[in-house]
Amino acid sequence: MSLIKQLWLTVIAILLLAFIGSLTISVTSSRHYIEQEVQIKNADNANALALSMTQLEKDDVSMELLVAAQFDTGHYRRIELRSPEGEILHLREAEEHIDDVPQWFINLVSFEVSPGQAVVQDGWSQYGTLTLESQHSFAYRTLWRSSLEMTGWFALAGMVSFLLAWWIVRTIRKPLVDVIQQAKSISARRFTTTEEPYTLELRQVVRAMNTLSGAVHEMLSEETSKLDVLRRRLQEDTTTKALTRESLLERLKRNLESNSHRASGALALVRVEQLAELNETLGRRGADTLLTSLVQHLREVGEHYGDADVGRLNGSDFMLIIPSATDLESVAQALNTHLNSLKASINDDVVLASVLADYQEGDTLSQRLAALDSTLAAAEARTDCLTMITQGDQRHALCTTQEEWREAIDQAMAAGVQLASYPVRDSKGGLIHYEAPSRLYMQGSWRNAGIFMPWVHRLQRDDALDMAVLEAALTHISKHHQPVGINVSARSLRDVHFIKHLTQRLRQAGRATQWLWMELPEHVAIHDLASFRLLCRELQPLGVKVGLEHVGSEFNKLADLHDLGLSFLKFDASLVSGIESSTDQQTILRGMATLAHSLGILAIAEGVKHEAEAEALFDLGLDGITGPGVK
Repeated sequence: MSLIKQLWLTVIAILLLAFIGSLTISVTSSRHYIEQEVQIKNADNANALALSMTQLEKDDVSMELLVAAQFDTGHYRRIELRSPEGEILHLREAEEHIDDVPQWFINLVSFEVSPGQAVVQDGWSQYGTLTLESQHSFAYRTLWRSSLEMTGWFALAGMVSFLLAWWIVRTIRKPLVDVIQQAKSISARRFTTTEEPYTLELRQVVRAMNTLSGAVHEMLSEETSKLDVLRRRLQEDTTTKALTRESLLERLKRNLESNSHRASGALALVRVEQLAELNETLGRRGADTLLTSLVQHLREVGEHYGDADVGRLNGSDFMLIIPSATDLESVAQALNTHLNSLKASINDDVVLASVLADYQEGDTLSQRLAALDSTLAAAEARTDCLTMITQGDQRHALCTTQEEWREAIDQAMAAGVQLASYPVRDSKGGLIHYEAPSRLYMQGSWRNAGIFMPWVHRLQRDDALDMAVLEAALTHISKHHQPVGINVSARSLRDVHFIKHLTQRLRQAGRATQWLWMELPEHVAIHDLASFRLLCRELQPLGVKVGLEHVGSEFNKLADLHDLGLSFLKFDASLVSGIESSTDQQTILRGMATLAHSLGILAIAEGVKHEAEAEALFDLGLDGITGPGVK
C-alpha cells in the first residue's frame, strides 16, 4: 500500500475514532445526567404530592381529584396510590409517544430511572404509598437532537480536516513523487539530481541521492578524461591536436565505404608553404601557434556544416573532411574567409595553398588523394591564394538543379522508404537489433543515403524523411517482430514540433515501440544537449531505446549524459580498426565499455571487419558488434 493511501487511511481512522469517542462520551454523560435529574424529580414530586395528600381529608373524591390534577399538570408516565395492604386506590397512566426519535436510538440509550415513592399519612396511621414516574420522551428527544448537532458539527469539522489533510498530502506528494522518481532513475542507473524539498526527512533522502549522483558524475568525469587523454595520444597530433594521418585516412576510407550520409561530401587540403623558413622567421613556438590556429579555423569551417574531421597528413599538409557537403563554392568561400583571417592575425607573409574536391560513394582513397595533390600543385603556382576546386572526373548526377532534386526526393519519399538491414550481434551471435539506413527509389534504382542525404539536408526535408523512415521501421516491426535501429537527423532533433509529432505517432504504435532503437551521432547529442535531453525524456517512457553512434572523439563528455538513461553506445570504427594488435586501443575500449556498463548502457563496436577484431572486442567486455564483417 502506498504511503499516500496510508496517510489518508490514518486521517480517516483518526477522525472516525475522534467522532465515535466524542459522541459516545457525550451521549453517556448526558444519559447519566438526565437519569439523575429525572430520578430527583420523581422523588421530589412524590414527596410533595404525598405531603399534599396527608393534609387533605381522606375521601376518595378528594384523593382522585388531587392525583388527576397533578398528573395533568406534569409529564408523568404513572402516578399510583396503594393502600398498606397493596390494594390500588388511585392510578393514572400514560403511554410514551416518541415518533421523532428512531427506535434503535431509544433502545441504545434506554434510561433506567427508579420511580419516586412517598408515604401518605392519615393522622398517626399510614394511609397509603404513593409511586410516581416521570415521562422520558423529552429526554430522548433532547439527547437525539444533541447527538445530531454534534454529528453535524463534527461532519463540518471533518470536511475542514479533510481539506487541510488534502492540502498537506498534496504538499508532501510532489516532493515524494520526485524522490520516488529519482530513486527509480538511480535504480535504472540514471543518476539525476532534484531540488531538495522542505520536508526534513525527504530533504535528507534527496540530499543523499544528490550526493550519490554528484559522486557518479565526478567519477565519470575523471575516468572519461583519463580515457580521452589516451585516445588523443593515440589518434591526434601532439602539436596541433588534429587527427594523425592514419586516423584521418581511416575515417575517409570508412566514409567512402559507408552506406550512410557520410558516403559523400567535400575534402579540403591546405598546405603551409615554406614551413621550414617560417620556423626560422617565427620561431618554433610561433610556427606551432600558426599550425594550431590553422587547425582551429578548419574546425570552424567544418562545424558550420556539421560533423567534420580535421587531420594532419604531414608536417605542412592538413585535410578537412566534411560529410554531406554538396555546395563546393560555398565551402570554398568559407575556407577563403578563414584562411585570410588567419593570415591577417599571424603574418601576411604566410602562404597557404588550398584545394577542394568532392567525394562520393564508389570513389577510392588513392583516387581522391591523387586528385587533391594534382590540384594543389596548380594552386601553389597561383598568386591570388584562393581555394581551387578540383576539376576531376565528370560524375553522373541524378539531378542538375535544386528544383529537380526537390521534386525527385519528394516523389521518392511519397512512393515509400526502403530500409537496409545490417545486424548488430552479441558475443553468442544473437541479434541485438538491425541497423536500418534508408534507401530511396530514384531514377530506376534504390539509392543509398550517401547520394540523397546531402540534398535532403540542403532542402531541409530531414523531418519528412525521418518520419517516413519511422513508418517503415514500425511496419517492419509489426510484420517481422524484429528490433530495428533508425537514425534521427540533427535538424529534426532541434525541431520541437517534430519531437511532439514523433511522440504522438509512437504512442499510437503500441508495443511496437519496445522493438525500436533510435540513434544519433555523438556530436549531435553533445552540441545540442537540451534537445537531446527532451528527446530522451519523451521517448524512454514509451519503451524506445535511445543511444549514440560514432562515439569516440567526445567521449570525455559522457559524464554530462549520465542522467539521460541511454540504452546503448556505438564506438567509432576508428577505435576498432586493428584492435587485436593495439594495446593502447584495447585499454581505451575496455575503459569505455566499463564506464558504459556502470551506467547500464550497452557497449557496441562499429566497423568490425573480421573475426579477430570481433574476438578481441568481446574479450574486452563489449556487448555487441556491427560492421562489414558481421553477418
